[in-house]
Amino acid sequence: MPLPFGTGSQPFRTDIREEEDKYSVEAELPGIAKEDIDIQVQGNELIIRAKRNDIVEQKDDSNRIIRQERRSGEFIRRFYVDHIDEEHIKAKLEEGVLKLEIPKRPGDDQSRRRIQID
Repeated sequence: MPLPFGTGSQPFRTDIREEEDKYSVEAELPGIAKEDIDIQVQGNELIIRAKRNDIVEQKDDSNRIIRQERRSGEFIRRFYVDHIDEEHIKAKLEEGVLKLEIPKRPGDDQSRRRIQID
């Protein structure tokens, strides 16, 4: 069984904390506007998708490009989630950090039981 929030590649950094009644996720997305961030829950996956289109140009007096730096692309993170209350997920973007509060579904017992060996 996959671990909650298990993932493969890491195109942007995240911190994930589990509390008794919720998960808290913080993702670093500097320079990305909230309109360019898409958050979805599909089955047992929480998907965070972010797009960046930054273009910096410097031209000389003849309008020739002297230097051009482009950074663009789409960044995607997928996390395994289970027993969450999808209807009450809260998301906020503050100073380049996306903060998600993901409540656990009430009544789902996630406690562990030690098995006695005979």
